[in-house]
Amino acid sequence: MTYRLGEQQCGNLEGSTKREWLLTNGIGGYAMGTPSGINTRRYHGHLIAAIHPPADRMVLLAAMDAFIQGDAHPVGVSANQYPGAIFPEGQHYLKEFSVGKSAKWHYVASHLELEKCLYLHRGVNACTLRYRNVGKAPFLLTLRPFVCHKPHHENFIEQAGYPEQTQFLKGRTVIEHHGVALHCLHPEAQRVPVEGWYYRFEHQREAERGLDPRDDLYCPFELKYELLPGEEASLAFGDHESIELQSIPEDATASSPGLLPLLVSAADPLIVETQNRSSIIAGYPWFTDWGRDTMISLPGLLILTGRSNQAKKVLLDYAAQCRDGLIPNRFVESGETPDYNTVDATLWFVNAVFKVLSYEWDADFARAVGGTLSEIFVRHTEGTLFGIHVDPADGLITQGEPGVQLTWMDAKIGDWVVTPRHGKPVEINGLWISALRAMEWIFGMLGQSTELFVAAAEKAEKSFHEKFWHEVRGHYLDTVDPADASLRPNQLIAMALPFGPATGEQAERALDVISRKLYTPRGMRTLAPDEPGYIGRYEGSMRDRDAAYHQGTAWPWLLGSYATALVRVKGDRLEAKRVLREIKQMVQEYGMNGIAEVYDGDGPQRPGGCPWQAWSVGEILRAWVEDVGGD
Repeated sequence: MTYRLGEQQCGNLEGSTKREWLLTNGIGGYAMGTPSGINTRRYHGHLIAAIHPPADRMVLLAAMDAFIQGDAHPVGVSANQYPGAIFPEGQHYLKEFSVGKSAKWHYVASHLELEKCLYLHRGVNACTLRYRNVGKAPFLLTLRPFVCHKPHHENFIEQAGYPEQTQFLKGRTVIEHHGVALHCLHPEAQRVPVEGWYYRFEHQREAERGLDPRDDLYCPFELKYELLPGEEASLAFGDHESIELQSIPEDATASSPGLLPLLVSAADPLIVETQNRSSIIAGYPWFTDWGRDTMISLPGLLILTGRSNQAKKVLLDYAAQCRDGLIPNRFVESGETPDYNTVDATLWFVNAVFKVLSYEWDADFARAVGGTLSEIFVRHTEGTLFGIHVDPADGLITQGEPGVQLTWMDAKIGDWVVTPRHGKPVEINGLWISALRAMEWIFGMLGQSTELFVAAAEKAEKSFHEKFWHEVRGHYLDTVDPADASLRPNQLIAMALPFGPATGEQAERALDVISRKLYTPRGMRTLAPDEPGYIGRYEGSMRDRDAAYHQGTAWPWLLGSYATALVRVKGDRLEAKRVLREIKQMVQEYGMNGIAEVYDGDGPQRPGGCPWQAWSVGEILRAWVEDVGGD
């Protein structure tokens, strides 16, 4: 899918710096920035390499300054934000921007015209940059690469001894630091070594989050090219010696497709295939692959986009990492031991297995994953880490330890767990009951005994109906033992799961309350506005944002469960379709070709968090296909 901004949109600096573009290489590496060319995040750059795919992301090529000179003074056709100033001021000459398979900028400065194109190589940490003279007059092109070797979560400041080694070879320069080499392939260029620092690049988005917004960057050389009309200069950057210039594929002409092609296109950048594992990146730029996010996203991103075999590989890779009946919550950026602090990722894993097998039965896969399913059942029944166990009194899952957040509402500030939700959360027990019924179906299809699953499910279902309904408030409790009657959207999950226990007249009444108080066009509020502690704006410092994260902030991914509930509980397919059609604007207003992680709970709703969030795309895609049959 190709997204384009015309001259008027490019000329609006506020708009062209708030939107962002993304290119990915399929192994966790990426390039990211704004149409204006100004890096507004510490994560922005032309090459952010996944040093140990898909994790350990490192910014190597942060930016490329460019100047063109005809018969007058040089004109800058790039842009950087410094304290109180932009230099060069290439945004004034930007006439068009597009992003699809590559990112393209078209600059016009008087009688000179330049097209810049950035393309990320598939399956490796490398990119090709192409600068083409698309005008009628010759010019001198001067390029200054800004490099660094920084983990993408960090800042970079001038440091003695950086880089440790620079090799100026024929047609190639190699910049090495701390064992990571950046190879710069620049045939036919006149190279001028400069080896100097540029100071105090400023990133507006980081300042808004209350973080250090400044980086220093290193320029090892200048490259000069004399370009006649129609001629081009190409160069490549990568973390390996065998990099080559690659031809850049042309993007299709922009059109006005339906929602499904938009969602399928938005799914592609989130899927990774590495030597270590197949997985789904939870969100760009700052998340790696999280178990919960992967399992929630998988039906939409993989099964319904024709990637069932890859879905099975993802599930088997996670099954291989199962410990104590739990799959990893997340694979960390550094180190080899995943985190397992989650109560729901494993139950979403069972749901994903069921989704794959119900879509197309595969006995070999069912047997391959059967041992993991049995382990999950036994360890949850007997008890596993973090206090996760079935309460023998009622058959419901209970969980929680002081200082630990185990559900998807997992914000933690220092020692403060904002929404601990200890006890028996409504969606966790919806997931448990649905998982039991899914295992009953799977093992039944394999011709194995299902008595234990049936008995456990019947007991938990009975307790769910007895304990979670609140007659006075007209909706389900968010947790029981201890009881929390706050109106939150988690009960939607118990309505939307394949074997969800929230059904009938009670579910219909609850859905009416949710529609009035939690639904917004951009997502479901995480807390009703009339509840104590509601925060309607996701803004301010990281502490402020984390405090609002699940206290009113709206999450698009929950629109999937909401649409499913509208169909299953009320049979209202038309309303579900109307709700999901609102999504079309969301794929281009923040991260182009993506859906944001969150929005403000109050209007006007601004997007926030990750611009490209996997479960936002996956759950909406799933509901659009499964529940309303959209195209």
